[in-house]
Amino acid sequence: MKYADGKDARLGDKVRLSDGAEGVVVCSIDTHEYSPAYPKEQWDYLKRGVMVSFEKYGVIHYEDAEPGLELVERSTSA
Repeated sequence: MKYADGKDARLGDKVRLSDGAEGVVVCSIDTHEYSPAYPKEQWDYLKRGVMVSFEKYGVIHYEDAEPGLELVERSTSA
């Protein structure tokens, strides 16, 4: 999945929704990156997109970025 600015979403990226809710990319099915808490075996069936964990909303699966989802900070783990 790509953000609205064209950058690929990556594991560990910090993101923000237009309402101010912040989250972290916990797996990227597109790039085959999975955090230990969200293993491939559990989420690969979704086939594409990313999973983002928000404190406010819980975990949300995005196949495509919604317009209000923006990258706040790129993960340094890559």
